[in-house]
Formats: sequence, C-alpha cells, structure tokens
Amino acid sequence: MESNSSVASWRTPALTVIAPVAWGSTYYVTDAFLPSDRPLFAALLRALPVGLLLLALRPALPSGAWWWKSVVLGTLNIGAFFVLIFIAAYRLPSGMAATLTATAPIAMMAVAWLLIGERPRLASISAAVLGVSGVALLVLRAGFAVDPIGVAASLGAVVMSSFGYVLLKRWQAPVDLLTLTAWQLVAGGLLLLPVALLVEGAPPAIDAGAGFGFLYIGLIGTGLANYVWFRGLQRMPAASVSLIGLLNPVTGTILGVFLAHEVFGPTQLLGMALVLLGVLLGQTGVRRAARPLLLTILQPVLRRVGTTTTACSDRNNCRLAAQQLPVRGEWVGHESNAAEPAHPGPVRAP
Repeated sequence: MESNSSVASWRTPALTVIAPVAWGSTYYVTDAFLPSDRPLFAALLRALPVGLLLLALRPALPSGAWWWKSVVLGTLNIGAFFVLIFIAAYRLPSGMAATLTATAPIAMMAVAWLLIGERPRLASISAAVLGVSGVALLVLRAGFAVDPIGVAASLGAVVMSSFGYVLLKRWQAPVDLLTLTAWQLVAGGLLLLPVALLVEGAPPAIDAGAGFGFLYIGLIGTGLANYVWFRGLQRMPAASVSLIGLLNPVTGTILGVFLAHEVFGPTQLLGMALVLLGVLLGQTGVRRAARPLLLTILQPVLRRVGTTTTACSDRNNCRLAAQQLPVRGEWVGHESNAAEPAHPGPVRAP
C-alpha cells in the first residue's frame, strides 16, 4: 500500500515533466521547419488555433469575473509572454536568454510567497541556485554582448509568467482545466493577432514542412504542454513546478546534440547534472506561511484604514469593528477557510 502511494505521489510531477520537454523540443522544430523572420506569426499560430480547438471540445464561455481573469491570465501566460520571449530571442544569444529564463524558479517562489503564502524551504532555494548554475554551464558561451532591451524582455517574461502562474493557483476556476486552458490560449491569441498583423504584415505562405512545424508546436508544444503545466500548478507547490521547468533547456540541448550535431563536452555534462539534481531536490515541498507575505507587509495599513473608515457610534462598536479586521492566519479578499482552500496543498495523486 505504501509503495502504491509513493508511486501515485510522483505521478503528477512525472506528467508535469511533459511540459518543459515539449517546450524544449520546439527550439529544434522552430529552427528546422518554421519561417525565421515571422516570430509573432509563429506565436499567434501556437496559441489561437489550438485554443479555439480546445474551446470547441469544451464549449463554455467565461462568466462574471472570469471574463477579465481569463484576459489577465491569457496576457500574462500566453500573449505578452510570447512577445517578450521573442524579443529576447532576437536580441540575445540563445545561451544568455536561456540562462536568464532559468531564473524563473526564483521569481515564482518569491511571487508565490507574496501572493499565496507558499514559503520555500532552503532545499527549494538551493535547488533553484543549482538549476541556474547548471543551465549557465549547459548553454552559456563566452564572447557575447549584453543587450539591455533583450535582458529586460527576458526578465520581464520571467516575472510576468510567474505572476500569471501563481494567480492561476490562487483563482479557483469554476470550470475544468481543459476549458481554463482554452480560455487562456484564446485570450492570448487574440492579443497577439493585431500585434502580429501590425508588425509583420500579412501571414506568410506555409509549405508542408512549415505546416508540420506549426501543427507540432501548436498541439504538442502549446496545447498539451500548457495543459499538463497548469495541471501541475493546481496540484503541486509553485516552487516544485517551477524547478521542473528547468528541464526545458536540458531537452533543447539533448536534441541539439543528437539532431543538429551541436558540441557537448564535460562542461555541458556537469551543467546537465546540476540541473537534474536541482529538479529532484526541489520536489521536497514548501512551508505554508500563515498568510501571504503581501498581507503581512500591508497589515498596518489595512488596520488603520479599517479603523478610521468604520462608522462608530460608540467605543464598543469601534472595538467590534477592529476585531473583525484580518488577523494572523486569515486571508483578505479570498474565500474563507471553510470553503475550498485556495492552495491545493502538497503533491497528491491525480
């Protein structure tokens, strides 16, 4: 029984691995099959068609607050994220862009602590440092020039997606995950549509090779990858999921070695070992803070605003109003503890 439970507890991380592996494979597919001068059009075709396909399979539209929440998530996780990633890819050497992107676990841990109270353990922080170091050894090369715009775009994409992923954990969607994924892809794709047309003009001609490439990065590199990634975010701590994402450059490197005959030596082997060690070390979980760090920082302001704006007819009413302000362990602006918890808890079987 204990053995079965152990296997089940690793099922969600194992499925989540599909996402960075699929993303890592898109580097080779993009370079080998897609037009090299139409990155925004490629991003558009990654998001919108597969989003519409998923929406056809799950024909449900957002309602109420989920209209704007879907737009926010689609912008942070898909639309604006893709734009910044392509800016970074065009202005930075691939090794430097990958190394900057590898700081995503650190950013996501900070945002998760800030917004949903997931305080990372020392093991998770150490794993992130190992991962960034490993990616740097794996892909970084000497003799590159630093482009400030490219660096800003790369780090902006990291921060933006970190907020998007953590908000996805905090906001409890009233629909199944497939529908939620469709909403984000459609929202992000619709955001990309006018940008791609304005910057790159009419869509290019697509031959058989490009058609295969777009089909692959749409269905596998975006649809399937985002579904299992969002599934992992719902079921696992943000720190653990973010560290699994470090397998992205590892996959890209392996495919580059075997399919494009890229150089692979002892330095790259050491880097890959550090990344894998960081991913495994990062699955040890997080400590749950009493409440999000942001509320701890804003607590004095919240109390002062609450006590000064509450209409008090006498001293007893003022005392009662003050007692109703948030205390340690309570969340402001979120469901009560009696309802479904905002954080799904430790890794569990799907």
